[in-house]
Amino acid sequence: QVHLVESGGGLVQAGGSLRLSCAISGDTFTIYTMAWFRQAPGKEREFVAAMHWGVENTYYADSVKGRFTISRENTRNAVYLQLDSLTPDDTATYYCASASTFTIRRTSYQYWGQGTQVTVSS
Repeated sequence: QVHLVESGGGLVQAGGSLRLSCAISGDTFTIYTMAWFRQAPGKEREFVAAMHWGVENTYYADSVKGRFTISRENTRNAVYLQLDSLTPDDTATYYCASASTFTIRRTSYQYWGQGTQVTVSS
């Protein structure tokens, strides 16, 4: 099993920044892709960003491209999501997740953190 714990959420004004962290432990050798998803109230959970864990290739949803950056710690014990130029539409609970294949399909991710809330005020 892979254990994921997010942190770093909070309340920020529009135009501001946050850095989310996801601590990774357990059977980390099974990880092929790490990703961030988000879920706003009344909406489905959606893909935000992903990183191919072996070669660090990154992928982003169009809605966050150029504003959010996914990165990882050199020891591979954490993955981060830098959120810049935030807007109220970015308000959501943000989740990190791991998959044993390369995918951005939510249903293909086996392990999930508990989520961290990001609220952007206008």
